[in-house]
Amino acid sequence: MGREQWKKIWVGSAGNMVEWFDWFVYATFAVYFADSFFPEGNETANLMNTMGIFAVGFFMRPVGGWLLGRIGDRKGRKAALTLTVTLMSASAILIAIAPTYEVAGYGGVAVLLVARLLQGLSVGGEYAASATYLTEASAPDRRGFASSFQYVSMTAGQLIGLGLQIVLQRNMSEAALHSWGWRIPFVVGALGAAVVFYLRRSMLETEVYAESGAADQEDRGTLKALWRHRREAFLVMALTMGGTVAYYTYTTYLSKFLSTSAGMDKPTASLVSFCALFVFMCVQPLAGMVSDRIGRRPLLITFAVGSTFLTVPIMTMLKHAGTFWPAFGLALLALVVVTGYTSINACVKAELFPTGIRALGVALPYAIANALFGGTAEYVALWFKKAGIESGFYWYVAGCAAVSLVVYLTMRETRDIDLGRVGARDTDRASTEPSGATSVTPAS
Repeated sequence: MGREQWKKIWVGSAGNMVEWFDWFVYATFAVYFADSFFPEGNETANLMNTMGIFAVGFFMRPVGGWLLGRIGDRKGRKAALTLTVTLMSASAILIAIAPTYEVAGYGGVAVLLVARLLQGLSVGGEYAASATYLTEASAPDRRGFASSFQYVSMTAGQLIGLGLQIVLQRNMSEAALHSWGWRIPFVVGALGAAVVFYLRRSMLETEVYAESGAADQEDRGTLKALWRHRREAFLVMALTMGGTVAYYTYTTYLSKFLSTSAGMDKPTASLVSFCALFVFMCVQPLAGMVSDRIGRRPLLITFAVGSTFLTVPIMTMLKHAGTFWPAFGLALLALVVVTGYTSINACVKAELFPTGIRALGVALPYAIANALFGGTAEYVALWFKKAGIESGFYWYVAGCAAVSLVVYLTMRETRDIDLGRVGARDTDRASTEPSGATSVTPAS
């Protein structure tokens, strides 16, 4: 990989890191500010209300996917990436200054809700813009490796959030964290977004987009153009289902599960998540490299089989882990399994679509799937817990993975797709059939 390609990956990843830091600190610090925005009452109920607002952010992601995906296909990847980080900075500032229930009643909830809507818009476009950018910016035989940095940066953002949480837990009292300390990460996120905005203003457009002629296509980035590739769009939704549920279960929900269900103290639960996620982050590029050699499907199938059959025993044992090392081992095992999905899902989705519809094609169906399954994962988990049948959630996660397994077994390999040829075929055959259907090597 040349120096210029590394530069593109670095700038795209740095912005993605800040985006997901802001997105995830809401979930990781929710245990501290949940009671600040609602009347005193049941702790689980208040946490459910707060995570309900977290889920609302996911339901704005399809809107953000459509809006920013359209911009990415019509104005370029750079334009979309710059706008996403601007929206995220604004949302972080709003959360940092949101008034509590004691000060403004439910007015604080309204501010929190607006901030989450902005975050949903931002992240809905960020995923597709960064996935498309990282895939297009890399050499054809290194796309799996390059695109794996999307989840490296996503996880790095979460690790920074967890690291900040651990530092605050060890240097602030529990009362101070519940009172005002939870605002600190949102201030940090807003400042980080401002730095990334400056970096993205000088980033280079990908050659694939610049040379494809996509900017001259009249219907680029439109729903009409996406409808011609509805088969690929539905495929993105189906292959996302199991991966996004498993990912959010073992990342944003893990520390809360360990502290509220397994009876582990919050600092230890955070440390388990931090250490497991760090190893998980380091494994992503290795798995991406493997996919460049053997293909994407073997990794996806490995994830789905592992998640289908191991989720219930892993979650059951996690609930009774008790101490750091057993919990760390189980969490790491789960995340290694999830790596089969996370390391390559960005490039798999980007490889399905031609250049003129690639950003929207990845953004909208992925955002819809995340709204339906990823964004609701924690709320579903808490619902099962409140109903007294927490183990039902374990089976729910396994079932979602089983559905995706069927998709992985029947889908075609995407590793050897020529991104430029996909765009060329789309121009010639737009009115007949989805171009991706004939440009993908059949699975053996």
